[in-house]
Amino acid sequence: MMTDETIQTDSAVRPAGTPASGGEILPPDLGRGLAYLKAEVKTLTGDPGVYRMLNGVGDALYVGKARNLARRVTSYTQPNRLSNRLMRMVSETERLEVIVTNSEIEALLLESNLIKKLKPRYNILLRDDKSLPQILITADHAFGQLTKHRGRKTRKGDYFGPFASAGAVNRTVADLARAFMLRTCSDSVFSARTRPCLQYQIKRCSGPCVGLVSETDYAGQLDQARRFLSGESATIQRDYAVQMHDAADKLEFETAAIWRNRIRALSGIQASQDINVPNLKDADIIAVARSGERSCIQTFFIRGGSNYGNRPYFLSHNADTSDAAVLTAFLGQFYDDKEPPAEILVSAEPEEKGLLAEALASRAGHAVKISHPQRGARTKLTAMALHNAEEALARHLADTGSQRRLLTELAELFGLDGMPDRIEVYDNSHIQGRHAVGGMIVSGPEGFNKAAYRKFNIRDDGTHAVTQGDDFAMMRQVIHRRFERALKEDPDRNGDSWPDLLLIDGGKGQLSSVTEVMDDLGVGDIAIVAISKGPDRNAGREQFHMRGRDSFTLPPQASAMHFLQRLRDEAHRYAIGTHRAKRQKSELTSPLDGVPGIGPKRKKALLAHFGSARAVSAAGLADLEAVDGISKTVAKQLYDWFYSGHS
Repeated sequence: MMTDETIQTDSAVRPAGTPASGGEILPPDLGRGLAYLKAEVKTLTGDPGVYRMLNGVGDALYVGKARNLARRVTSYTQPNRLSNRLMRMVSETERLEVIVTNSEIEALLLESNLIKKLKPRYNILLRDDKSLPQILITADHAFGQLTKHRGRKTRKGDYFGPFASAGAVNRTVADLARAFMLRTCSDSVFSARTRPCLQYQIKRCSGPCVGLVSETDYAGQLDQARRFLSGESATIQRDYAVQMHDAADKLEFETAAIWRNRIRALSGIQASQDINVPNLKDADIIAVARSGERSCIQTFFIRGGSNYGNRPYFLSHNADTSDAAVLTAFLGQFYDDKEPPAEILVSAEPEEKGLLAEALASRAGHAVKISHPQRGARTKLTAMALHNAEEALARHLADTGSQRRLLTELAELFGLDGMPDRIEVYDNSHIQGRHAVGGMIVSGPEGFNKAAYRKFNIRDDGTHAVTQGDDFAMMRQVIHRRFERALKEDPDRNGDSWPDLLLIDGGKGQLSSVTEVMDDLGVGDIAIVAISKGPDRNAGREQFHMRGRDSFTLPPQASAMHFLQRLRDEAHRYAIGTHRAKRQKSELTSPLDGVPGIGPKRKKALLAHFGSARAVSAAGLADLEAVDGISKTVAKQLYDWFYSGHS
């Protein structure tokens, strides 16, 4: 990987199409890209900053940071010093954009943010970067809530984590509630209670909603939970053991049993804590395993001296990319929206370790140490993480290999030019035409690409007229909207958002609907296959329909049949889930939500006065005028709204 100091004298550019020193063919537009960058370098500053290389349609090809922008970009104008990947990137570059920063640390932070946002093709990308779940003990209520939290820390309280999985958080929250008798209900449910709920009955809450515990005692329970999650678990358990034995000595066996059950709950939380290293309180253990153009980053989360689980991340990159470069790219992107711990143990020394630690510290607000242990207990931890990374990568490559074999089989089955890199599967969901949605799922060599899934709310307007319950019209609308937008955003198909194969849930009628739309849009070179249920709608007897071919089926046990069923079922699941969410949202909507001029305060006043939205809609004008905060003008507007048929 080149650094700012990797500057050589300009070398002559070989003619396009001639072999490079290693025998590779040079990209045809390399000379144009080099000439453009050489011209741009003349106007660049020597300040630190971030540069972006863009193609002809404005898509980001690469984002990088530099201590000296002019010097860094100059390094791309020397073809004899560029890898094949970088030569391809330069050949596609038609525009250069730079952002000058005050320091190299600012540049590094901005680089990570832009890579995550723009996902440039030639950067090492961390694609599976969902926010990790945490435990939150709220501090904006007299009786704090114990709950699972995901996302930014916008609510006042104490956050503990991250945890590797939502399941681990759910189990820990349940055990903590049982051990410390804390409420897990929302504030709205808490305020509406008039008697204890089931959580109180099964000894998982002390009943603060109905005054069964004082604010002072409850605050003590919250403090114990915070101490436990902060690493004082042994002290808490000793205190509970004393309470249990005292109760037993006094022959208060029911009380002793309660303390025993709370100790068991704490033990359940710690049952999976198989990492125990002295003086290791808050740390992430990160190891990288590589094979060709794929890497696995295995991350263990240690908080308060406890193991909060581990999680693998898979990255794609050039085959000659070093472990150091992979780790550097991962650390910058991973901690872009996560608070780094005080210590990060890594299996290899990342590039510019000191600068990276400074950048993470500036983001976290506390010192961050990145270390590559060479001996002692910490070395055993990184070795364990590395072993897990190697095992996970082996399984991933095996799965990916199977996926590629299935895709190759599909290419032969449907007569495609090559293995499809992107398959889009479409399905609609509705109930007699109501709350209709279309769903699109995406699959490829790496499996399902859930970040690319899309939903389409079926419209019934002048542009997209749909007769209620007309599945064909719904599918036509979905396909038209999908590819009309694709033609506007990427008419030359330079990006990776164009599919190689469309799978449609339906029979010959749906196939005709889709092919008609694609022909109208002038997109006739994408293979389209409709999948219909076989006789008696039996799974395993599905039929496949393509334009210009007789309908056919596959043996029920064929691997391609199972694969296509899996794709169809995933599209069906996604469409139904989207439809249910839309229907539920509609059913929970109040009639007052659509009334012009009625905001949250007036809505609250009306509901407090009348008791329900239905009572508001049936109220007379004089009754509406009697509500605090509702003027005669607003009352008349409200009255006219409901009695003109909007209700």
